[in-house]
Amino acid sequence: MPLGRLVRGYLKINVLYKTGVAFVLGVILGFLLWWYDARTGANVAGRIAPYLAPFGTILVNMLKTVVIPIVFFSLIEGASSLPLSKLGRVGGKVIGWYFATSFFAAIFGVTIALLINPAKGAVADWSKIAEAFGEQAASISAPSKGLVDVLVGMFANPFQALANGDFLPMIIFAILFGIALRRVIEATEEAKERERLEVLLDVIHGIVRGVYKIVYWILEYAPIGVFALTTLNFGLYGPLIVGPYVKTVIGIVAGILCMIFIVYSGLVTFAGKASPAEFFKGVREAMLTAFVIRSSAGTLPVTLKCAIENLKVRRELASFSLPLGATINMDGVCIHLPMWVALGAGLFGIKLTAGTLFAMVIMTVLASIGAGGVPGGSLMLLFLILGIAGFNPTQTTIVIALALGVNPILDMFETMNNVTGDLACTYVVAKTEGLIEE
Repeated sequence: MPLGRLVRGYLKINVLYKTGVAFVLGVILGFLLWWYDARTGANVAGRIAPYLAPFGTILVNMLKTVVIPIVFFSLIEGASSLPLSKLGRVGGKVIGWYFATSFFAAIFGVTIALLINPAKGAVADWSKIAEAFGEQAASISAPSKGLVDVLVGMFANPFQALANGDFLPMIIFAILFGIALRRVIEATEEAKERERLEVLLDVIHGIVRGVYKIVYWILEYAPIGVFALTTLNFGLYGPLIVGPYVKTVIGIVAGILCMIFIVYSGLVTFAGKASPAEFFKGVREAMLTAFVIRSSAGTLPVTLKCAIENLKVRRELASFSLPLGATINMDGVCIHLPMWVALGAGLFGIKLTAGTLFAMVIMTVLASIGAGGVPGGSLMLLFLILGIAGFNPTQTTIVIALALGVNPILDMFETMNNVTGDLACTYVVAKTEGLIEE
């Protein structure tokens, strides 16, 4: 078979399937290597690790190259999309509910992560895998920041902070810049000046779309990197990693399901004075679509249909609230990310102080605004959250390596959570403001 036809055939296969197969094959091969080494003492996994690790490191480094631009410009685009002069009471309530549920989800996610403590009882010499990736840091442990340091550090030179590996000032600056840009546009009366500012928003939008395309290209390479990383992790540590890994995945899925069926049910019942059963009956099509395609933006036509036709939300509210929610409301991300931080903290002995936990909540909510629009966007944000929690480059690489294999599956639950949250908040506002079509 010609190479070109083979490549075209490979590209036609859904990335989700390719990554899933690569993960399963990596687990099987890794366990076989671990079992053989345990029986013979041959250390085959250790000997092949330096040759296998570069394929995984390439994937991690590829993702690192797009983390900053995708988060920075997505945050500006999301913040500048808020029509400040037209918000009024209804728009303010929509945004208020979005941020309230996101903060609750982040606190809930951190609480579940601390309660489950997925790495409890796991003891391993992580220096072996650190050597395979290359000694990227001087130590396998890193200090956490206190609460005062976090608060003071939120407002700093964003570019100098980035050079020091601190992402929070960049996120704060991007959100403020986006809001300021929208405010200037709405306050400008001169047509030409307003047009120039709108062009700037178009440029930012174009940059975001371009970076997303790079992400899709990276995802085509992802199965190779996932296979290498999974084989390496399970080959070196075998059963030592299985327990923490399974607990992490189950914890994330359980947290998301609780958010959907308990928290949103309570929101609809007590704030919206409506039946949760009727709500879920009306939104099930959007939930299923989000679960399958893993994109809040891609699900938007179905989300609008469910809100307008099934829930009877008036079109003027739905057409404002739901596109905005697909951009800034990412409750699933807020549940997802803290669990990986808790896993890494337990594995490497990093103490999660009150300041670190506070920073995680704030940064998870703010960073989640930049997670929309592309499948797997939460993986980009994991780099930022691990950085604020005090993980050094080697530790970050190891946690990302663990997350990559199951991220597509978790992303399905996460996106379903995001879309359900958009609809729940919109429905509550519609019920309380009399914007339901009789």
